Amino acid sequence: MGESRKDRWARQRQETLVREKVFWSSGQTRIAGVDEVGVGPLAGPLMAAAVILPPSIAIDGVRDSKKVSPKRREELFEEITAAAVAWSVGEVTPAEVDQLNPYHGALEAMRRAVTGLPEAPEHVLVDARTIPEISFPQTAIVRGDASVYSIAAASIVAKVSRDRRMAVLDQTYPGYGFSRHAGYGTPEHFRALDDLGPCPAHRRSFAPVRARLIDAPGASTR
Repeated sequence: MGESRKDRWARQRQETLVREKVFWSSGQTRIAGVDEVGVGPLAGPLMAAAVILPPSIAIDGVRDSKKVSPKRREELFEEITAAAVAWSVGEVTPAEVDQLNPYHGALEAMRRAVTGLPEAPEHVLVDARTIPEISFPQTAIVRGDASVYSIAAASIVAKVSRDRRMAVLDQTYPGYGFSRHAGYGTPEHFRALDDLGPCPAHRRSFAPVRARLIDAPGASTR
């Protein structure tokens, strides 16, 4: 008889909680997973989340947000934030991305997420990077969003938080389709940029946006 869906998710959960269990077994329970989203889009903020989960966590289906359907991401967001010991979202605006560049913007978003936690973590597990200017011990894990439960949980919280922000921007700046493509460089987005020019939600340092500012300088005041 094959493995049931419930058993499969339980196994996956145990396999991806290995890092956290090492700390939990030593008496450290406030372990924060951290991940970011939105490095590549032409518009919108760059966001990160930090999530501290209890050792009793038993939510099925927590994995890299890119592998989860939008509907299930929304459900998991509610389950994760309800179960979390603490969670926080850090945001870097489009103007700050232009100033810092996407790489350093991502680090700053993660720093803000960690320092925004209402409870201080005892250790921080980060997807692939080391966060500057935090006082907490941290470990960078390559492909952590695919292999570490708390980082995967953070990736879901960050993704849903950003998608919700892009839906608001879609209402604020109609015509660009932000709620559909989340600011990424899709054909629809490029057509809207050609027709409307950039809006304040766009990252002006990104070449496709910068080129259209040059071609249509009046669009920068939109």
